[in-house]
Amino acid sequence: MSETLASQVAAGEVVERPASVVKELVENALDAGAREIVVEVRKGGIALIKVRDDGCGMSREDAVKSLERHATSKLTAVEDLDGILTLGFRGEAVPSIASVSRFRLVTKEKGADFGTEVVVTGGTLDEVREAGCAVGTEVEVKDLFFNIPARRKFLRTEQTEGGHVEHEVRMHALASPGVRFVFRKDGRTVFDVPASKDPRVRIGELDGRELMRTMCEVDWQDRGISVTGFALPVEGARKTRNGQAMFLNGRPVDDRVIWKAVADAYGDRLGKGMSPVAWLWLELPRGSVDVNVHPAKKEVRFHRPSEVRTILIDAVAAGLRGETQADEPNAPVEADELSPMEWVGVDGVGEEGEERSASKPSLKAVPLTGKGSSNLPPLPSREALQELVRKAPQSSASPVLSPQTITVSQQQELVVEKAPQEGAESFRLVGCLYDKFIILEGKDGLVLMDPRNARERIVYERLLGRNAQGLSQGLLVPVVLHLDARDAAIVFANRENFAEAGMDVDEFGGNTVQIRSAPDFLGEGEVEELVLRLVDELIESEGTKGGRSVAFEIFAAKFAKQGARGEKARLNTAQALLDALFECQLPYCTADGRPTLVHYSTNELERRFGRK
Repeated sequence: MSETLASQVAAGEVVERPASVVKELVENALDAGAREIVVEVRKGGIALIKVRDDGCGMSREDAVKSLERHATSKLTAVEDLDGILTLGFRGEAVPSIASVSRFRLVTKEKGADFGTEVVVTGGTLDEVREAGCAVGTEVEVKDLFFNIPARRKFLRTEQTEGGHVEHEVRMHALASPGVRFVFRKDGRTVFDVPASKDPRVRIGELDGRELMRTMCEVDWQDRGISVTGFALPVEGARKTRNGQAMFLNGRPVDDRVIWKAVADAYGDRLGKGMSPVAWLWLELPRGSVDVNVHPAKKEVRFHRPSEVRTILIDAVAAGLRGETQADEPNAPVEADELSPMEWVGVDGVGEEGEERSASKPSLKAVPLTGKGSSNLPPLPSREALQELVRKAPQSSASPVLSPQTITVSQQQELVVEKAPQEGAESFRLVGCLYDKFIILEGKDGLVLMDPRNARERIVYERLLGRNAQGLSQGLLVPVVLHLDARDAAIVFANRENFAEAGMDVDEFGGNTVQIRSAPDFLGEGEVEELVLRLVDELIESEGTKGGRSVAFEIFAAKFAKQGARGEKARLNTAQALLDALFECQLPYCTADGRPTLVHYSTNELERRFGRK
């Protein structure tokens, strides 16, 4: 295998999409001590990625050597792997990126008279020459995957890829609030955030200042582990983890142990399938975490995951209660003090951070001798067992089976007359059960109607009939939403679907959207909640089906489901809701098959009361 081919194979592990390139280059800039980083992309990063920093720069020799595989100055000995302090360390990123793009590197170290420019095309070194430039490094990546068409065709749309790139820059900007970050997309400045010592300022600039009013501060230290940051109350939870930003020793991470612990800190208050919104910075001692697990450094492995999990739960739970530090931190627990079975089973998380299945009981070692054995019932003696066997009834001999002839008679097909179609007039309104269900009297028994499911079916069929104009109303004051880059990409990609559903969505600069009209069944303040929940639903099903009409059918079902969340059982509107339900073609279920009406027959009611 040639060096070029080997680099392209290695690039498949490191460079998955344009966002991967941005991640590696930004991490190199931070490792170089940059105080200002400028990232520029065009066409989602497919046409151009440019990252410029004011770090320490490189000499001519180091610039050329950086294009060799596994050439890095961040590790010098095997012992360095036990406590990696830099974001990058493998020495694979730069040669991998250069092997699948038109690559240009310009760098200059402090005190040098001139800089160095290196040009590489598809892994082949074209030119090395002197260049005039400022101290620092600028990397330019053009035509990503131009020489690997199979990889390029699997990239998503420019808008989607651009959203992932912006998310990567945003995560590193949150991880390093002391560094100025500038992000430009297609010639437009998306954000320019100055350096700040207060992470709240960086969160407000990137995620919206309105969040700062409800954030709960987290500040906790225990057993050498520090947890700082902010978390939103349970009311701010979302269906996806897009609102979570977790950082470990300055490195953005997406680790199961961490986000599962944060969710557990909310306890039963967090709804099923919901994820909290939080920004947390974790600092662990050197050697207690291994980041050399995945080529793209996506995964980490903790030496004591149960300890990390426990401290995270304590920290976030205390922050939600308004506390910042425990009065008496728990004493450290050494691994040697626990048996292997107890160590693996602590807090439901294994040595590798794997959660135990809820269907399996937790393991607990029970001694068979000494203490604890006195509660076990005594085993019967051999004589007692023999007496039980002797007294047991003996089974009778097996009967002799003889062949038999079975006569099958053909039964005439039963003709069933088709029942007449029910309508709203078939039911009599009785009342409401709490504010969740509507009680109806049917032709044969009791009927309960779920107003949320009923409203969902009504809205869904009106949307499919392109009758959204009857649902839409203009807003006196347009709603302005500041969204995450990936969320904004989903909204803009479904702009026509939103319009057909009666909601006019316009760009308002960057990732901010303006909503000028909304369905009339939404109350004041519900528009923002509907959009966020709908975006979460669309992210889960993104790319599962194609086709404009099919895509709108999925959109309409999710729109109707989220739009009906606020519907309650009210006696004064129950009859109108029932009438509207039976104007639908399929009034008995929602788009995904959940019932709108549940029937309890008279026979079943009488049987339950013992009258039959």
